[in-house]
Amino acid sequence: MGGDHGPSVVIPACAQALAALPAGARLLIHGDEAALRAEAQRAKLPLDRVEFRHAEKVIAMDEKPAQAMRRGKGSSIWNAVEAIREGQAVAAVSAGNTGALMAISKLILRMSADLDRPALVASIPHAKGVTTFLDVGANVDCDAGRLVEFAIMGEAYHRAAHGVARPSVGLLNVGSEEMKGHEEVREAHRILREGAIDLEYKGFVEGDDITKDSVDVVVTDGFTGNVALKAMEGAARFMYAELREALTRDLFASLGAMLARPSLMTFRDKISPPPAAPLLGLNGLVLKCHGSAETRDFAKAVKAAADLAQSGFASEIERNMRRLPAALADAGPAAADGAA
Repeated sequence: MGGDHGPSVVIPACAQALAALPAGARLLIHGDEAALRAEAQRAKLPLDRVEFRHAEKVIAMDEKPAQAMRRGKGSSIWNAVEAIREGQAVAAVSAGNTGALMAISKLILRMSADLDRPALVASIPHAKGVTTFLDVGANVDCDAGRLVEFAIMGEAYHRAAHGVARPSVGLLNVGSEEMKGHEEVREAHRILREGAIDLEYKGFVEGDDITKDSVDVVVTDGFTGNVALKAMEGAARFMYAELREALTRDLFASLGAMLARPSLMTFRDKISPPPAAPLLGLNGLVLKCHGSAETRDFAKAVKAAADLAQSGFASEIERNMRRLPAALADAGPAAADGAA
């Protein structure tokens, strides 16, 4: 029940999501039960398809991950993730504290396939589809080994989520030339280029390739990825706001906007940021929704969680992870130590 809006957004979003999900789908909703039930009545939430689980504690949006792990048991984040481990749910969606969600998810679910830390992945729209972009905020500092892990996770996710048999992978850099970039990104490039991990690796890509049909998967560290994602989100909001203002400036513009409304809605959906970012690499499916997410976005996140739960991206990650130790050993001790 975290995020900027809490039940006033989450409960109507759950109602929207249930309308789009199969009749047998059910939701466990964790939080202050009294507040949840009051909002459920206003939103006309189908109570036969939900179960409320009361949470005694609240994790603040600015609470540090270490503190959240120590005192988070009994919070809505903790209970939602624990429901996955106990087999009561197939996925968890939260708009709460990102660091707390990642730390608690790693503590409760553990990492799969000898991975070290989860990565946040975003699906960025372009003219012909989407680019899978990671990490967008879970890991600020990344060595070469971790960037290679992200490439494996992103490739498996894109295949499962978007149906591409052999996704292409690029490594984000300040230029496409071999000598550009810091040591970690150049070393990751060398490991991926040598091909021991069996990826369709295309080499370095630049920032504008994220929104082009250059590669299916773009890999970077969490610091760069988060800055890039927030910049794209801000640009999309600015473009839509400016367009809306221009089309409502006077009577004639407003009449034109009414005629163009279906096309404008399509445009808004195309440039809108992704509703949620899955945490890849866990023994379970956890999605992080924007803290400022509105009802429509959170509903999309719940639907995305249900769809991903039916995919096999976790097994795809494990399959490629078996090739990683040998590839890092061939690359030298620095890369192998970094991924340990």
